[in-house]
Amino acid sequence: MSEGILPASPSPVIIDCDPGHDDVFAIMLAAAQPEISLVALTTVSGNGPVGKVTENARRFCTLAGLTDVVIAEGAGDPLVGTAQPATDVHGESALDGADLPEPAVELSPLPAAQQMVATINASPVPVTIIATGPLTNVATLLRDHPDAATRIAQISIMGGSAERGNRRPYAEFNIWADPEAAAIVLGSGLPIRLVGLDVTHQALATRAVIDRLRGQGSALARTCADLLTFFASTYRAIYAMPDPPLHDPLAVLAVVHPELLTWRYCNVVVETAGTYTRGATVIDLDGVTGRPANVMVARSVDVDRFWDLMLDAVAKLGG
Repeated sequence: MSEGILPASPSPVIIDCDPGHDDVFAIMLAAAQPEISLVALTTVSGNGPVGKVTENARRFCTLAGLTDVVIAEGAGDPLVGTAQPATDVHGESALDGADLPEPAVELSPLPAAQQMVATINASPVPVTIIATGPLTNVATLLRDHPDAATRIAQISIMGGSAERGNRRPYAEFNIWADPEAAAIVLGSGLPIRLVGLDVTHQALATRAVIDRLRGQGSALARTCADLLTFFASTYRAIYAMPDPPLHDPLAVLAVVHPELLTWRYCNVVVETAGTYTRGATVIDLDGVTGRPANVMVARSVDVDRFWDLMLDAVAKLGG
């Protein structure tokens, strides 16, 4: 798989997400890029129960003026077991820290996987999926709708790590929340980009970044600053980090500006049975296993350029 570029713009994109503080920044970054067209959002239980994250998607899209985006609710539980939402990090609403308006975006009558199929089948060109939550919906699509899966251009995932985890010592939350789904997706043979914790922890929402947001003056920017302020408080309390990493937008950056990240094409598998390592991504950076490469793995990011693009997106949507 080459680093490549997008096909003729705008390229259609589905974001599969669990909003979530960092998810809403991913949505804004995607919506503001001329290279892509955000055609649908699908939701999955992760940062909060699926009903709450779906409500968050509808409310935040209303605030950001993204009222034409199709939103479909997806899986409430992983393929195996039951959901364990990350409310300790994101709060009881899964998006604590700011008041959001009543939603003006209707919910699709289709469940997420079927909405993905409908969107893919209606598109004249292959569709990119950007996954910023547990991979249950994407795995369901690949497992149950193989014909639609052939018209996926690529899948960009925020998940995993080539180093340590954040939900377990070696497991990042999105992969840990549904490792069976992650194994299906990463083993699908489709073009996949993976941006893990070791890279997203380079993109910290510092006080200077939050001040730049407040300085924009729009209601959207003030809300974003409030959300990051709450997010910073939980990262200080749980992880002793003074500034929170903004994970999910980097999966968007990987699609629209892959040149702003460095990459290694290597073999990645998911541990589904380990007593202490269930949900870990086993990333063979040096090819020691001899298994064939299957995933483009991000290794670093141009942090300054990322934040310029991210704050420009908020300014564009904030009016």
